[in-house]
Amino acid sequence: MKIAIHSKKTRKEGFWFNLVNTIVLTLFSLIIIVPIWNILVSSVSSNAGLASGGLMLWPQGFTLENYTKVFSDSSIPKAFGISVLKTVIGAGTHTLFCAIVAYGLSKSRLIGRRLYTSMGVITMYFGGGMIPTYLLIKSLGLLDTFWVYIIPALFSYYDCVILMNFFREIPDSLEESAKIDGAGEWRIFTSIYLPLTKPALATIVLFNGVGQWNDFMTTKLYITKQYLYPLQMKIYEIIVNSNLSNMTQSGSTDVVFKATTRGVQLATIVITTVPILIIYPLLQKHFIAGMMEGAVKE
Repeated sequence: MKIAIHSKKTRKEGFWFNLVNTIVLTLFSLIIIVPIWNILVSSVSSNAGLASGGLMLWPQGFTLENYTKVFSDSSIPKAFGISVLKTVIGAGTHTLFCAIVAYGLSKSRLIGRRLYTSMGVITMYFGGGMIPTYLLIKSLGLLDTFWVYIIPALFSYYDCVILMNFFREIPDSLEESAKIDGAGEWRIFTSIYLPLTKPALATIVLFNGVGQWNDFMTTKLYITKQYLYPLQMKIYEIIVNSNLSNMTQSGSTDVVFKATTRGVQLATIVITTVPILIIYPLLQKHFIAGMMEGAVKE
């Protein structure tokens, strides 16, 4: 009798727990989904529909005019290409460089390992500051060059620590067997360590790639040549000039957007977001595995 009452009480508590969880998660999902859906719907609405303002759950006067205007400006595809290049090259070189450093620091036989580790930890808490960083980049000749997107972002000690933890989980016997077969350090690194740490590598590529894709402050601080502007800088310009009725890209063939800038702004935001939404599902399996393996240690 007591067991039956306890079982009934447990089922009742479980029901209310699941109900509250469902309500909270549903509200949380709506908070995330509704603004995104509103942007998507507004981007395909006519100027008259956008003028009405307010929250849109369905297109008001469906049209692709805003997207046509975005792609009619020759600077937008160029900016998109710069964003893709700096994201692919930046995320790839960053991950490879961090992996090389992490491989060395994961070995106890490395001379000066404690010194290098201490120096890395310091960089996690202290930075050089905006003005010294600007002067350094200027002295290196990186101002107004594409490499200002790549070289300063090559290394992150935080990502290095993540990879070090993965490398330390790889049995030493694999490395010893490879050395017996005549493999050198580079061969061991590329043939054993990198393939066995794909989840961690995918996690770092995704995090750094999203950061590179969304970054516009680097352009704002170090770039004045408009042909080096990424897509995010173009969005910034659209937002800054949102009070103007027309927007002209200087230095081009005077492509003028005569429609309200709100529609163009929303269309550009959607175009910027789509690549990340496409890439994330492809890396999701490795991303989740990397997060779980990096968080749980036996």
